[in-house]
Amino acid sequence: MKSQKKLKTIVGVDGQNLSPTLPKEIKNYLIDIDGTVTEDVPNEEPERMLTCLPFPDALEVLNNWYDEGHIITFFTSRTEDHREYTERWLNMHNFKYHALLMNKPRGGNYHWIDNHMVKATRFRGKFTPLITTAKKIEVFNDDYISEQLH
Repeated sequence: MKSQKKLKTIVGVDGQNLSPTLPKEIKNYLIDIDGTVTEDVPNEEPERMLTCLPFPDALEVLNNWYDEGHIITFFTSRTEDHREYTERWLNMHNFKYHALLMNKPRGGNYHWIDNHMVKATRFRGKFTPLITTAKKIEVFNDDYISEQLH
């Protein structure tokens, strides 16, 4: 996989290898499909999956990110049963991508917990250039453990 070549080896203070990371200038985009790059097609209506059209701005922006060297992974609530349709649709419309992850939990209200920095961008109908802004988010209380010990 192309993204594996970009990973930097990380060694902990004890000399043990840690999980590798991408360079700062490379982003790992996880992108939903239904309602984000095309119309919202529920899993219960798979016959629509091959007939819907991509949102033109999504196709252009995502392919540009790919060409800039970023990692594009589609992360969808579609099931493994829909993989063949989904791959065929992505290829039919010339989406450039590195991977396709199926079976994302359905229903939204996601709260992703990870040991790596995660930035979430809610899609609101149009792909545009990304901007930096300050928003309130829920985070773990780093002082909690030290407060409990004292």
